[in-house]
Amino acid sequence: MKKVLASLALLFCLTSAQAQQVTDFSQVAAQTIDGVVHIRTVQSRLTPLYQSFFGFYINQGMQRREYSAYGSGVIISTDGYIITNNHVVQDAERISVTLNDKRELPAILVGNDPATDLAVIKVDATGLRPIPFGNSDSSLVGQPVLAIGNPFNLTSTVTAGIISAKARNMGMIENSRGESPIESFIQTDAAVNPGNSGGALVDANAKLIGVVTAIASADGYYTGYSFAIPSKLAEKVAGDLRKYGHVQRAVLGLNVYEMTSDKAKQMGLSEVRGLLIGRVVPNSAAEKAGLLKGDLLLTVAGVEVNSFAEMMQEIGRFTPGDRVPVSYYRDGKTHSTTVTLQNAQGTTEIIRK
Repeated sequence: MKKVLASLALLFCLTSAQAQQVTDFSQVAAQTIDGVVHIRTVQSRLTPLYQSFFGFYINQGMQRREYSAYGSGVIISTDGYIITNNHVVQDAERISVTLNDKRELPAILVGNDPATDLAVIKVDATGLRPIPFGNSDSSLVGQPVLAIGNPFNLTSTVTAGIISAKARNMGMIENSRGESPIESFIQTDAAVNPGNSGGALVDANAKLIGVVTAIASADGYYTGYSFAIPSKLAEKVAGDLRKYGHVQRAVLGLNVYEMTSDKAKQMGLSEVRGLLIGRVVPNSAAEKAGLLKGDLLLTVAGVEVNSFAEMMQEIGRFTPGDRVPVSYYRDGKTHSTTVTLQNAQGTTEIIRK
């Protein structure tokens, strides 16, 4: 009996220690909190100027007023490069950054990408503490995460949660440049509110696995779900913006439909998977690789693609000119080919800002 009780006590101790490792984020917070900054932007707008004359309001023309907005950003280099959301800094006339040590520095916009709602800004500083990029592809549903940002101007705020889902396409991104938005969000239940946009989603290894972007809410405040741009996509976009000032966006050249159980039965499949190709763009990378209307696209670069969001995320990680293996199903057999990705102009040339 004593041996049984001793074994149970040992099991309880091990379980408690494991739980402590999962739930105690103090070390992770200490390692990453200096890598998140507070961003303030100022822009001016023309507004009507009215003046009262004997109870009547008469338009006296237009006046320019300044408006401030706030958000967060993640330091990605020791020399001052910071990644944030495009909607935090777009149209800003002045950008200022407050570091966790209270230093306030002016920032310049390096480049922005409305299609992913990402932007890179820079401050003139050295010796900063960046948060290293992690591998969002290897993150798992149920994995614990921290969200770090500045909700309601409450600087350096840390909240904890888990990954609730991956590859969410919420239709949230509005792209003024006419490119197809790339949405494949990591969904988490870590509390996020206005001001968190552009902040960090980090894992238990203190690695950046997402850039916090949005919440699902009817009133604009946290109601249980928040969303982050995967780090693999954010790292590629940030690298392009730093190097070229413009994202080198690869295009496959396909219109696809998500599969249903009825479509799978018609094609003789035992499971619902892949994306049905509805159209192949003439002279596109897909056509040159031999893909046809009616094929079922199964994988891109070895990763299964069962939703439009998953396909866009995988393609978004590559650059025009990259050779990417894909697999597809046709006439009862699985085939493989290699696609040489192109840009929107149908070439592999570098597009600069």
